[in-house]
Amino acid sequence: MKWLRIVHTYYGLTVFGILFILFLPLLLIPILLPRQFQLIGIFNRWWAKLLFLFTFLPFKVDCRSKLDPSKQYIFCPNHLSYLDIPTMGLNPINTIFVGKSEMANIPLFGFMYSRLHITVDRSKLKSKFISLQRSQEALDEGKSLVIYPEGGIISKQPPHLAKFKDGAFRAAIEKQVPVVPVTIPYNYIIMPDPPQYLYPQQIVVVFHEPIETRGMTLENVDELKQRVFDIIQAELQRHHPTLVLQSA
Repeated sequence: MKWLRIVHTYYGLTVFGILFILFLPLLLIPILLPRQFQLIGIFNRWWAKLLFLFTFLPFKVDCRSKLDPSKQYIFCPNHLSYLDIPTMGLNPINTIFVGKSEMANIPLFGFMYSRLHITVDRSKLKSKFISLQRSQEALDEGKSLVIYPEGGIISKQPPHLAKFKDGAFRAAIEKQVPVVPVTIPYNYIIMPDPPQYLYPQQIVVVFHEPIETRGMTLENVDELKQRVFDIIQAELQRHHPTLVLQSA
């Protein structure tokens, strides 16, 4: 019933706000002590699990291979809902996000986000260059990254994917870091974009096997991009059999 969805949505927003306030002192630790960046991923995981627990959204994390916490990765998920951000907080590997600069405009949350993660204004060439540079520096510092290769919530026909950008794959090849395709098949139903009322359903996130980039050069960017696109699209089609396949 619609009124239940309305109540659930506003309750979820309240839970989100309360948890953010409770986690605020913890998030100050990696801001004040940048070398403790691993705490960002740990706190994200706690926050995401508590958020889904208290909002009555069951979740399933499907890791198709064991990810090594001592290694670095670039995680490339499809992006069809704002719910994808806390969903990627369930990542078993500690990561930071590369996300759109608009996130920094959210009062207080944006302040924390812009200091813990990497923001980019994809409408400005200079901002895209700086974010790529910062991403490479983060990799040099030993961090793993979450980069949405569609460049935001772009698709007009979910669950179809939008075209992938090159940035994540260039960074992975230049720093010889494995890429992990990630499929999030149902979030666009649970929380459609533009944001609407929550639709209760299990959240599913699939972490596919890492793709090694050792030995690749920038000439392989398109090949790597297409491979990640195909893996995510095939998984989406498994969950949505009527999905029409397309090219990256």
